[in-house]
Amino acid sequence: DRLFYTRALDRTSRARAVLPPSRLVRSLLGFSGSCGAQLKGVMLRNAVSRGGWLVNSARAASVAAPPSCQLSPRDPYGQSQSTVSSTSPSSLLLSARRWMSSSSSSSPEDASEPSSSASPGGTTSFGFRSVNTEEKEGLVRGVFEKVAPSYDLMNDVMSAGVHRVWKDYLVSKVGVFPGMTHLDVAGGTGDVAFRVLRALRTAEATARTGGAAGGPALSAGKVIVSDINPWMLDEGRKRADKLGLSRRVDARGGAVAALSFVEGNAECLPFEDESTDVYTIAFGLRNVTNTLAALKDAHRLLRPGGRFMCLEFSHVTQEPLRSIYEAYSFNVIPALGGLVANDKASYQYLVESIRKFPKQEELEELMREAGFRSVSHENITGGVVAIHSGFKL
Repeated sequence: DRLFYTRALDRTSRARAVLPPSRLVRSLLGFSGSCGAQLKGVMLRNAVSRGGWLVNSARAASVAAPPSCQLSPRDPYGQSQSTVSSTSPSSLLLSARRWMSSSSSSSPEDASEPSSSASPGGTTSFGFRSVNTEEKEGLVRGVFEKVAPSYDLMNDVMSAGVHRVWKDYLVSKVGVFPGMTHLDVAGGTGDVAFRVLRALRTAEATARTGGAAGGPALSAGKVIVSDINPWMLDEGRKRADKLGLSRRVDARGGAVAALSFVEGNAECLPFEDESTDVYTIAFGLRNVTNTLAALKDAHRLLRPGGRFMCLEFSHVTQEPLRSIYEAYSFNVIPALGGLVANDKASYQYLVESIRKFPKQEELEELMREAGFRSVSHENITGGVVAIHSGFKL
């Protein structure tokens, strides 16, 4: 195994930065019996495909959310299809190369104050780096294109599976009801959306069973997964098909809550005003260029009484958890990214992006500025993550 890891990592330009598997890393990887069986395949696939990701990123640059909040052509289920961005392949290649050539040895001390918004023509944060506002979308797109094939596995490895508990808790607070429309933004591989869909289908089946004879027919609800990255959406579609969630009718031929995938930018999603009952975004808000713009667009999309819920890595303040978490984040997570996904730099960015994200109270203020009311947050695991909630009243 050691020889395999060495050969695989030597095929990347960043192999020198990857730590050898230590007893700590091996114990983290060993929490699930299925992980070990997947690691070699993921590493080999990423090692073989390393050279092609920049070209693919450039090709993907022509697909993005519309530059303004105008609806693009609609699909048969009422969702808008992806439209064309003005980002050029050459500019994305240049941005990605600049990022890859920069130092990835940043530490928490390098971080400035959290950055929550950006103005056109100005600068914003990409991890601990300051980049042109127009660059960040392409840089983030490149990160998630690279990590898409191993994204779910890495979530399990990095959190020892605890991210599943966090997402279960988020969905338990959503309050699904028959016929609702649920929008999960930055939902890529479908982890949150699939949980909501199962709960919604169960609620609708129960309502049909207990419904009064001759009463009005119950309309099936919708769960929409939106993400700016087509590679993440592709992974989500594959997972949905594998889990049997893509069906639109039950065994008796009756309609069930539908699942759809739509590409779009969280700052200006291609959906109608007041078209959604619940809007969730899990571990995605910190990756948008302008946090306030994304919050305002979420408010636009919600119906009166609708709820916004954000599950995001946050800021730990209590010792000794804070020091332990900092050490783990900056020393272990990037190393795991290099070992499992052959991509230390992307996971270094993800760790840095957490430190640049607004603190709990600051995000609450941004939500109020965007128009939300009854705003609150709940820290989980000592503030490692937090759920922020607000309503459109």
